[in-house]
Amino acid sequence: MPGKRYPPVKGVSQKQQVGMVREIFSTITSKYDVLNHLLSLRRDVAWRRFCVRRMSFFKTNRLLDVATGTGDLAIEAALKYPLIHVSGLDFVREMLDHGEKKIRERHLSGRITFLKGDALHLPFPAESFDTIAIAFGIRNIPEKAQALREMARVVAPGGQVMVLEFNFPQTPLFRPAYYVYLNILLPLLARVLSPNPEAYAYLADSIMNFPSPEVFKTMMEQAGIVEVEVYRLTLGITCLYVGKISAD
Repeated sequence: MPGKRYPPVKGVSQKQQVGMVREIFSTITSKYDVLNHLLSLRRDVAWRRFCVRRMSFFKTNRLLDVATGTGDLAIEAALKYPLIHVSGLDFVREMLDHGEKKIRERHLSGRITFLKGDALHLPFPAESFDTIAIAFGIRNIPEKAQALREMARVVAPGGQVMVLEFNFPQTPLFRPAYYVYLNILLPLLARVLSPNPEAYAYLADSIMNFPSPEVFKTMMEQAGIVEVEVYRLTLGITCLYVGKISAD
């Protein structure tokens, strides 16, 4: 609910974090896209395009976008690859409803299907997709290792697992400036622009507590994903992780 303060990520149980995330995203839907573009200076658009350009389709011509939100990554991929079908999954109905309006406006309803579901229990059989991606959603899933294993399960051999996520940069000269942005400037802007400004305090906290690129790459490898590459974007504030499912 707007105005509510959310406890630190490290101080809550997995169940509590899931409840927080559901509440946060159900209350900021109306301004979600505008604020994403504004607060990132539209870098979020460039990051998604960078991710989409590295997608590969070779067997099923199907993409699964996990934690699709309002569907920006799903839409970008469908526009880039006219022969694919995209499934977008999220557990917040309000976000999906907003995304449905966007795909109707772009005449993509026949190629993008949204469904409400759980990233830990994907409602698809094994090897259903050439590529699976999650953009800015994995940090909101407490059981990240299980989510990665489930993502790997539904990808065809030789296919891709892609994770686009914020990162607290390691560059000594940039870290202090980004800390100030996340913890002072971002909350101030959110108080003016967001229907639930405390959601952006959670955003800053979740970014600062996300595993380092080296640690997260290892998590992907432990989930059975191979040849993981890490692309550090915009001074390292975002990373794209791209791995494969072994065809052996």
